[in-house]
Formats: sequence, structure tokens, C-alpha cells
Amino acid sequence: MPSRRHFLTLLSLAAAGCSSGSAPQNSGADVPAPGPSGSTATTATKKKIGFSALTLANPFFRIIADAMTAEAAKLGYDVVLVDGEQDVNKQTAQVEDFITQGVSAIVLNPCDSKGIGTAIRKANEAGIPVFTNDIRYDGTDGTVVCHIATDNLQGGQLAGEALVSMLGETGGKVAVIDYPDVESCQLRVKGFREIVDAHNAKPDAAKIEIVTILNGRGAREAGHAAARDAIQAHPDLAAIFAINDPSALGARVALEEASRADAVKIIGFDGAPEGKQAILDGRIVCDPIQFPERMGSETVVMIDKYFRGDELAPQILIPSALYYQADAQKDPSLQPAAK
Repeated sequence: MPSRRHFLTLLSLAAAGCSSGSAPQNSGADVPAPGPSGSTATTATKKKIGFSALTLANPFFRIIADAMTAEAAKLGYDVVLVDGEQDVNKQTAQVEDFITQGVSAIVLNPCDSKGIGTAIRKANEAGIPVFTNDIRYDGTDGTVVCHIATDNLQGGQLAGEALVSMLGETGGKVAVIDYPDVESCQLRVKGFREIVDAHNAKPDAAKIEIVTILNGRGAREAGHAAARDAIQAHPDLAAIFAINDPSALGARVALEEASRADAVKIIGFDGAPEGKQAILDGRIVCDPIQFPERMGSETVVMIDKYFRGDELAPQILIPSALYYQADAQKDPSLQPAAK
């Protein structure tokens, strides 16, 4: 792979060789001079950023998209947003369409952390830089410039600490509602298990037993089905760790239907508005919360730095924080509007 500086030089030469009556094959080759703000993009020649989200049915990814769009407007970029709908084949087709459109950069929440590699390689071959946020690409077919995400391992560890604080003295059976297709959820479960295993390794510890790990696909309906199966198989279940708020909320409905809502505690993950409201209402105990606004805006900042020729770290991780009912009670976003 050529260096980024060499790549930008080639792009500038390509732009210089285009007449005013013809457009370059890849609009990413049109590298304008820095504007007054220091950004390489100008109002007259806006670069396009193609963003394929994992699923816009989850409000979390909508927040990322909105933050990207807002930051892009500040820096003189346009965002072309599409919904991957948790389908790697659909997302691959979307990347191919971005290439045809000649976008300047591509951002992905991979629908499959390994399976998206072919699409990333095609973008690389077309000279279009690829960035990921929230979900990391976990393969070798293609190259990603920079990954911006929550520190999901640390967030999973926080979830484990919250569970130990609940069950450490009594022990109990725990179900995990996972989404193993995506790397971020793999890390959450890994961090969670590290803390549970460390607790169980202590002498005379009351054992916390992870009795089942089920795929809730990060969605409410699938999370509901997974929790229902877990309750039926383990009627003495003490707690559930769900890898995001939609699957946690689905699990809560399953517990209510089984008249087990008071007996089984739920720990979610994300801190989406619905998740925070559920914590305020006492339906979920707590979440390691993410900061999707920062994730989205930081992604666009990294893209802009890339086009200015700055060196970027391959990964930027944003720590999560535990969010309990006491935090929700002080959260201004959950306060009723003044009349």
C-alpha cells in the first residue's frame, strides 16, 4: 500500500489533469485548498462521506449518523447515509454503490466483522479510504484507516463489576444475550466474563454461573425470544446481561410475561434514550453507557485530518461509564419539560 502522503499527491495530480468540463472518476481525487477554517473541504466543492450503519432501527446508530452529519456540515462535507439492516451482503452492495458514486471516504459499522472484508478491499482498490466506528473490522482482506469506538472491553468489565456488586455475596445463575457476529459485542462479553471469572476464582466466593449465552442479534424481538428461552431452561435465573438496550428491553418483556421481572435483574449496555428511561423506571438495573455523539463527530474529524495529511492512530477508544437509576434521576434529558 502506498503511504497516505504519496496517495494524496497522486490525487492532487489527478485533479489537476481534469478539465473543467469533466468530472474525475473518483470525487475523492478533487482535493481543494484549505479553507478559512483549516479544513480541506470548501462549500464550493464538498466531499461526500458514505456511511453504512449497522441498522437505523436502533436509535444508537441514528445518533451516530446525526452527529456525523452535524460535524460534517461544520467542516464542509456531506454525509450519504444508508441502512445496512444487519445484512453483510446488503452492506457490501452499498459499499460498491459508494464506489460508483465516487465518494471521498467510507464509514462502516460492519454488519459482519469478518465478512465485510471483501467490500473494504474493493474500496481500497478504488483509492477510497475506509473508516469504521462502533464495530471494528476484524479481518485481513482490506485496510481500515482508523477505528473510532467505545472501549467495549472496558464497558464489559464495568457490566461484570455491576453484576458482582449484585450477586457477589449470594451467587446465582446468569444468562448472557449476545450478538456474536460483531466484534464490539464480542469484546463486551469478554470483559464481562473476565470480571465474573476473577470473582469466582476467589477463595470461598459465592459462585456466579453463566449458564447460557444466546444470540439476541442486538434487537428487541430476538432479545425477547432469547430471554424467554433462558427463563424456560433456567427458572431459577438470577440475572441477565444483554449486550445492548434493545435486547435488554426485549428481555424485560419476556421476564414480565413470565412473572419473573422482580426476581431477575437486567444489566444492559448503551445508554440510548429508551435504555436510560428504563433505568429511571427501574426496569433495567444499569448500563455501561456509550457516547455516540462523540463517536460520530470524532469520526468526521478523523476523516478531515486524514485529508489534511495528518497522521492518525489506527484506533481511538472512548471509555464508557456505569449509569444507574440515581444517575437517571439527575439526567436533564429525562426530566419532564417545564410547562
